[in-house]
Formats: sequence, C-alpha cells, structure tokens
Amino acid sequence: MLHPDTEVRLVSPEIGHGVFATKSIPKGTLVWVQDPFDQVFALNQVRSYPPPYQEILERYCFRDRDGNWIFCWDNTRYMNHSFQSNCLTTPYGCEIAVRDIDAGEELTNDYGCVNVIEPFDALPEPHSSRTRVCPDDLLRYASQWDKQLEESYRHFCEVAQPLAPILTIDQLGQIELIATGNIKPDSIARCYYDENR
Repeated sequence: MLHPDTEVRLVSPEIGHGVFATKSIPKGTLVWVQDPFDQVFALNQVRSYPPPYQEILERYCFRDRDGNWIFCWDNTRYMNHSFQSNCLTTPYGCEIAVRDIDAGEELTNDYGCVNVIEPFDALPEPHSSRTRVCPDDLLRYASQWDKQLEESYRHFCEVAQPLAPILTIDQLGQIELIATGNIKPDSIARCYYDENR
C-alpha cells in the first residue's frame, strides 16, 4: 500500500506518469508496504501468460529476493526511477523515505534495488555519474544505500506513520528495534535475487 498523501501526475511526455506527494513526507516515513492485495507471481506463472500480459508484468512488476514478481495493486507501480531517489527499498517488505519529501515533489526509487532482469540506460541526472541500471546494483551499491537507510530508520518513531498498521507485528517490532538502536538493520543486499542459488 502506498502512502495516502500521494497522487499520480504526468511528469512529462517522455517519462509518462509518476507518484507525487500531496503533503510533506518526512525522512523516515514508510512510503510503501507490501500488502495482501499485491499480486505475487512465480516466474513460471509469468511465462504462462500470453506476450501482451507478460509485457505488462515486465513493465510494472519488481522482483523480490525469492525471484517472485510483485505487481502492486495501487499507484505504487507508477513510481519512477532516480539515481538520487528519495525512497529506498528495505529488507522488511516496505520502502522508506530517505530524505524529506516536499509537497509537490515526485517520489522516486532507484530501480537498481528491484532486481531488474536486463540492464537499461536511464536518463542522465545532475550530480550522478551513473547512467545505467544493472541487475547487480543491489550488490554494488548496498553499502551506500545501507548508510542512507540506517540514518532514515532513526527517524521512524519520530514521524507520523500512516502505513504502520499495514506492517506485520514482526516487521513493525523489528523496525522499531532498529529505530531505537537496539539492533542493527539488515543490509539492503538481502533483497537481491540470485538466479544461481
């Protein structure tokens, strides 16, 4: 489930639509939590569909660490990529704001976190030397993203969390222990899907 203070808007004809904040979303806020309405497809299920449906799934799904394809039922599927994203995937079935997001600002994620199948070139961005998203980005940039996440978790208990009730008791308990410094967070590298395992 996507944060309630968001809406879909046109970014540009080149990019298409994206998800935008309708109110300020502070750093440390859950922006998405996987919920029971999200569709989970095994690879053999994806391949069983005719090509037009496979194309839709390839466009709008991400892959989890088990290789399942996750099709979000809500506007989350319109969240665009950025090499300087303001949201990041976590190993706890949710995404978190890694910096303050202003009202009217687009919510973005780094697609390097979502186990892309094939590398692809992305639009160049100021202040980023990266131009390509690769299937192994989760391994290559894990330490950098872990630092961003660790700093963001610290704010978790200080900000409103409208999506906290969507978390399981175990997920919430673990994130609260991380936020209060009682345990170290798992690395984002845990989200990596290794096709060879």
